[in-house]
Amino acid sequence: MDSKLDPNKPIRHILGLSGGKDSTALALFMRDRVPEMEYVFTDTGKELEETYQYLNRVEAYLGKPIIRLNDKAGFAHWLKVYGGYLPNPNMRWCTNMLKLVPFEKYVGEGQVISYIGIRADENRSGYISTKPNIKPTFPFKEHGIDYQGVMRILDESGLGLPPYLKWGRTHSGCFFCFFQRPIEWVRLLENHPDQFEEAITYEKIDPDPAKTFTWIQGMSLNALRTPENIALIKKRHAEHTERVKKNRPNKKLVETIGGFADEEEGPTACLICQK
Repeated sequence: MDSKLDPNKPIRHILGLSGGKDSTALALFMRDRVPEMEYVFTDTGKELEETYQYLNRVEAYLGKPIIRLNDKAGFAHWLKVYGGYLPNPNMRWCTNMLKLVPFEKYVGEGQVISYIGIRADENRSGYISTKPNIKPTFPFKEHGIDYQGVMRILDESGLGLPPYLKWGRTHSGCFFCFFQRPIEWVRLLENHPDQFEEAITYEKIDPDPAKTFTWIQGMSLNALRTPENIALIKKRHAEHTERVKKNRPNKKLVETIGGFADEEEGPTACLICQK
C-alpha cells in the first residue's frame, strides 16, 4: 500500500474505460479480482458511435453499470472559451476540460486507487491525475500482461476488439482527435461522413496564419478530402503498412495496424482518452 493512502480509512477502487482495447481488457481482468470496482467512462459527447456500442457490450459482460461522466458544458463551449484554438498535442485542453476535470470531480477528496491499462510491453508511463488522494496502479505491468495477453483476454471473453478497428481507426477518443493520422481522417470520411463534416466546422481558416486553426498541421480537412490527396494518403499508408509487416513478420495484421503502427515517434496520445 502506497504511503499516501491510509489503510484504516475507506479506499475506493476506480477503473476508467476509454472504449479502447487495453482498458477494456483490464476491466475484464479485474472484474472478479476487485468486486467493488467502480467502472467509469468520461463521455465528451463526441465519441464514435462504435465506442458507445462497444461500451454497452462491456457493461453487460461486467454485470454492473459503467458510470457515465461528462463536463456538461461540452466541446463547443470550451472551444469558444479558448478563442477557437483547436486542441493539439502541445495544448490538450480537450483532455483536461472534457475528461480529466469530470473524472476528478467524481473522485472527490476520498482515497482512491485508479487502475490504468498500460501493458507490460509498453515503455510509456503516465497518469491521468496528480491529485494526492489518488494512487495509480498498473495491473498489466504487475502481472506481465503484454499485447498478446490483452488480445487473449478479449478473445476469450467473446467481446473481441473494438469495432472501429475494422475500418482503420487505431484508438478510441473523440472522432476529431488530433492524434489521428491522415489515413484515419480518410477512413472517418468514408465511414462517418457526418462526423467528418462536423469536424470541418470547428476549423478556422484565416488570411492570417496565426489565426488559422486546423486539425492537421498545415492542411485543412477540406484540402485533405480532395480525390488527389485521398489517393496519395492511401498510397503512403499502404507503403507504410507493408514496411511494418516486413519488419514484424511474426505479428498479425491487426497488431501492426492497431497496436504498434500507431506508436510512432511523436507526442503520446492521452491515456484517459485512448487506453
